[in-house]
Amino acid sequence: MPTAYPLPSLRRGDLVLRPAERADADALLEMLAEPAVAEWWGDNTLESVIEEMAGAFTIEIDGEVAGLLECHEEPDETYPSVAFDIFLGTRFHGRAHGRRALRMAIDHFANHGHHRFTIDPTVGNEPAIRAYAAVGFKPVGTLRAAERSPAGEWRDALLMDLLAWELDPVAE
Repeated sequence: MPTAYPLPSLRRGDLVLRPAERADADALLEMLAEPAVAEWWGDNTLESVIEEMAGAFTIEIDGEVAGLLECHEEPDETYPSVAFDIFLGTRFHGRAHGRRALRMAIDHFANHGHHRFTIDPTVGNEPAIRAYAAVGFKPVGTLRAAERSPAGEWRDALLMDLLAWELDPVAE
């Protein structure tokens, strides 16, 4: 479920999170086709990318589209939480941009009453797991046969969560 309200634009230095727009779709589709991204995100079409953009932030670095941060908000007051999915183009990997984007989004949603955040990378995606752990996400369990790989085989995912008060406000 996308967010319950329109997403704002957020900025910290060279990194901007802004509501995803149709004009971003071609660049995002190109990134999703890069081997290091497609390994985890599979095959995509322009239509599937546009569909995923609902309730998502486009990640920009120095004014350039760098990736997408999907935000699946649970607005029920009893279960206020947000689940994230994120990808960056290969040339933006390994430079802490994903961690910074997640921190910005967590701050935003925490200020809107959410206290719990989840992300569920494929268990074999060790760079992503390390990045999410650096933000403060902790493993809480394995989601068995959670997704199909691009080859059509079932893969497990690692469910990770973070409570708002566990986020280190000064770490980048």
